[in-house]
Amino acid sequence: MSGRTTIVVGASRGLGRGIAAALADAGSSVVAIARTAVEHTAPASGAGQVRAEVVDAADGKSATELIARHEPHALVVVAGAVPVMRPLQDQDWESFSVNWETDVRITFDWLREALTAPLRPGGRVVVVSSGAALNADGSPLSGGYAGAKAMQRFLTGYAQGEADRAGLDLSFTAVLPRFAPETGVGSAAVAAYAERAGAPVKAFLEHHKPLLTPEIAGRAAVGLLSAGTVAPAYLLSGAGLRELR
Repeated sequence: MSGRTTIVVGASRGLGRGIAAALADAGSSVVAIARTAVEHTAPASGAGQVRAEVVDAADGKSATELIARHEPHALVVVAGAVPVMRPLQDQDWESFSVNWETDVRITFDWLREALTAPLRPGGRVVVVSSGAALNADGSPLSGGYAGAKAMQRFLTGYAQGEADRAGLDLSFTAVLPRFAPETGVGSAAVAAYAERAGAPVKAFLEHHKPLLTPEIAGRAAVGLLSAGTVAPAYLLSGAGLRELR
């Protein structure tokens, strides 16, 4: 990763923050994009660095401007909204569609720009979706969240197809993480589903161990961005990455 620039979209908290820190520690020059200014700890190795860019990744223009300015070798898209945790009858369209308007919009904009600019030859794009997209019943307490996350995986596949058709030396892969209770999205989901199950949060989480953390996500991102080849999609849990077929 030394000497390579990576843009991390959604690096202020949760898995995105863990990914930005791990990439910098591995030697990458990380451009950490977030809507609010946050402090990023200097990498313990002293090898890489984290530079913050305070922008709205869903504004329709930041992808064009920042990819042109930083000319990254790699792009990691993690940004998204915390879903409104309510049963269907207590949602309205605004709350139900929040992840379509945010998560899917961001993925669409940044993947399109990665193809249009395009990224440097040999560039790699990782889109962080959610394991909710794999559930047979989706995620019934989070409105349109599971569907939006499935669409992110589809978009990643569409982008790979277009890159191949155009002869671009780019690879795109989707990562679908399981519950990560230390994150904003994860903690809200865990609380809601534990309550529905009538179980204390601690007991509920026992059934989902080993639990995913931002540090585990960071190590997974380093592995994906430094590997020779990658699969189209992976499940990410506390046990690490597992290729999806």
